[in-house]
Amino acid sequence: MQAAFVHLHVHTEYSLVNGTVRIKPLVKRVAEDGMPAVAVTDQCNMFSMVKFYRAAMAAGVKPIVGVDLLVADNSNGLSPSRLVLLCQSHAGYLNLTRLVSRTYTEGQHQGVPVLERDWLEGYSSGLIALSGGVAGDIGQALLANKPAQASERLQHWQRLFPDRFYLELQRSGRAGEEEYLHKVIDLATVANVPVVATNDVHFLKASDFEAHEARVCINEGRTLDDPRRSKEFTEQQYLRSPEEMQALFHDIPEALENTVEIARRCNIELELGKNYLPDFPVPEGMDMAGFFKQQAQEGLEQRCRQLFDPQAADYEALCEQYHQRLALEIKVILEMGFPGYFLIVADFIKWAKDNGIPVGPGRGSGAGSLVAYALTITDLDPIRYDLLFERFLNPERVSMPDFDVDFCMEGRDRVIDYVAEHYGRDRVSQIITYGSMAAKAVVRDVGRVLGHPYGFVDRIAKLIPFEIGITLDKALDQEPAFSDLYDSDEDVRSLIDLARSLEGLARNAGKHAGGVVIAPSQLTDFTPLYCEQGGGALVSQFDKDDVEAVGLVKFDFLGLRTLTIIDWALKTINAGVAPDSDAHVDIEAIPLDDRPAFALLKASQTTAVFQLESSGMKDLIRRLRPDTFEDIIALVALFRPGPLQSGMVDDFIARKHGAQIKYPHPDLEPILQPTYGIILYQEQVMQIAQVLAGYTLGGADMLRRAMGKKKPEEMAKQRSIFLEGAKERAVDEKVASGIFDLMEKFAGYGFNKSHSAAYALVSYQTAWLKAHYPAAFMAAVLSADMDNTDKIVHLIAECRDMQLQVVPPDVNQSLYQFTVLSDTKVVYGLGAIKGVGQAAIEGMLEERNNGGAFADLFDLCQRVDLRKVNRRVFDA
Repeated sequence: MQAAFVHLHVHTEYSLVNGTVRIKPLVKRVAEDGMPAVAVTDQCNMFSMVKFYRAAMAAGVKPIVGVDLLVADNSNGLSPSRLVLLCQSHAGYLNLTRLVSRTYTEGQHQGVPVLERDWLEGYSSGLIALSGGVAGDIGQALLANKPAQASERLQHWQRLFPDRFYLELQRSGRAGEEEYLHKVIDLATVANVPVVATNDVHFLKASDFEAHEARVCINEGRTLDDPRRSKEFTEQQYLRSPEEMQALFHDIPEALENTVEIARRCNIELELGKNYLPDFPVPEGMDMAGFFKQQAQEGLEQRCRQLFDPQAADYEALCEQYHQRLALEIKVILEMGFPGYFLIVADFIKWAKDNGIPVGPGRGSGAGSLVAYALTITDLDPIRYDLLFERFLNPERVSMPDFDVDFCMEGRDRVIDYVAEHYGRDRVSQIITYGSMAAKAVVRDVGRVLGHPYGFVDRIAKLIPFEIGITLDKALDQEPAFSDLYDSDEDVRSLIDLARSLEGLARNAGKHAGGVVIAPSQLTDFTPLYCEQGGGALVSQFDKDDVEAVGLVKFDFLGLRTLTIIDWALKTINAGVAPDSDAHVDIEAIPLDDRPAFALLKASQTTAVFQLESSGMKDLIRRLRPDTFEDIIALVALFRPGPLQSGMVDDFIARKHGAQIKYPHPDLEPILQPTYGIILYQEQVMQIAQVLAGYTLGGADMLRRAMGKKKPEEMAKQRSIFLEGAKERAVDEKVASGIFDLMEKFAGYGFNKSHSAAYALVSYQTAWLKAHYPAAFMAAVLSADMDNTDKIVHLIAECRDMQLQVVPPDVNQSLYQFTVLSDTKVVYGLGAIKGVGQAAIEGMLEERNNGGAFADLFDLCQRVDLRKVNRRVFDA
């Protein structure tokens, strides 16, 4: 490693409050400056580790993994000091992962993670330590003129890090640095301890200093010109070139040489891309493969008995297709090594259902698996609806299966808790997400730190289009008023330019909506952990992409409000009804050709019907007039910008209502008949390739992916394969080429039929409930929106249109939620009254249950706790 200097103390944007260095520009600059390695040492976290490692390796730069920690010594009562730890080996990486995790789970003080000094005992091997410069405990002791304490500290660190401790030197223009430097070099000489130069980098270029200071002020809630703010950083803390560092430390060349020596000593290799599945416990005497096969086969037998009459003469013949498909899927799953994954998902779904927690019928491509249907992971027959297993798990492209599972909002956390209890709380966590500094918000933040009046900043922010993923550059291109203001007003231009330099930076850590990882051993073997103070809401420090990169398997536990609504409605409908009674409603057993449900749909009375309630969707329903379940599946797929703008929707509707249907080739009729000759689903693209050109379904999935990416060289290759396959099947070349063009055109609009079918089933269930049990359904819908007054007003108007009476709130009749008084009456829920808290309502209801109805207001006031049910409650 022939080099003059390596940066060993660098803070990226993932330090969150005081770093603006972005990973890719960092490694690009390091490579351009001829530095062979660089360390990232974010403040008390390893959030960026995988991203940094990958980017550095791709740029030919050696990545050094580290952390800048706050260390507390409870024995001396001093404020925490800094210590930089760098991973020398894989053992050091594991130790650092555990130490960083512990700072969050056990060491937080006022939300700041702190490492207790004695935690390093037994966890220091494989780590190189830098003293932290003036902010380290040795630096603090030297600046306080306590040389004996500095020597004692040094001896402690040398014992913990024998031959691996360096005294850190910095010359960044901060107070006390030169005084410290002279004293620490004397100490190093006497104790024969090596020194090392760093620049405590917080921004990439010297010109980024103002943006960095703005970021610090945003976090502190101060303005840039506030004389009271602590100015901890200087304009010199950028990524200096090796030449600049040589000039800065020309008098201490060994401090530069040691940076290269440390870089030589730090060697960790991450194994990315492997998968580490947790073990699923199987009965004694069975292996995983045998148990999986048995469960799937037994599950399918049960499903077949539900689908077909076991007494019918053709029962075995009807089931044969299912058995063949199951055998094929089992073979692929076993060959790919994923039986444990299916068993884990089946287990927590079974637990949820056994414990009264509603689970969605499916979501995403997983609904195309017959094994998933047999194991009751999904509840939609994939053969009946032409759903393809290979769209979910392609035997020709090895990647982890990924089931997204919808749970009732009320029960989702209970399922996650079950998984944590079942597999071990040290092996299960949710996944982190990072909020970023988005366009509108960063303009407001920067305007505030620049000290501009609120009205001035608000006027600018409101000119930015309200669009997901909008950037300031896009807004300047799209919005003339915004770009005109930028061009004509210098203050606006300065604000926007500063905001652009911060836009997109990681701002804060949060929790992924549904992602959960289950590790085969303790989580810290794979990822450091993060949590809020008190140890709650434990999440991985790596985001969803990075946890998968290090080999952890992600499971998505998503909360779907509609499942809660269905559950509440069914509880009302089935209250007091025996489960084996004809009056008992089993939502999974309702007929999918119910005339009242389709009459409701055709009339566009779809307010509160899942996925079908927007005004645009109502217009589409009015035109399409759905009369089969396949039409509902198509509705979900059609109502997207691509199909709506391409003319596909108009063709689909015209053909449904009698326009001529022309199939490009007779063999395509069975595939395209449900969609009136139009290629609507991704699965149809795959089936066409299989039937017309002899593709395997795995190969057809690769074709579908290629069409979606629109890479010219890949498309040319696929066209050649398709035409050759079609030729072998005696398909005219011109016809085959035309069909390929058609597939390519519609592939961009094609929708995953498995997802569409699963969500269409939930849509249909809500339509059926609204058609047959309007009061129970609307009471459940209203209860789910109690915190949204505007929505409540809209839904009450819908109730009136449905000839339902909404009884006003009544302390002697209402409950917390909306309830049903009769088939035509819904009672207003007290929880929907603005300003009335849950505790006050529960107090009133408890007293009403115990002491009977309230005679009058005086009686109510006498009997309830007026500390909870106060004047504000009565005024509400």
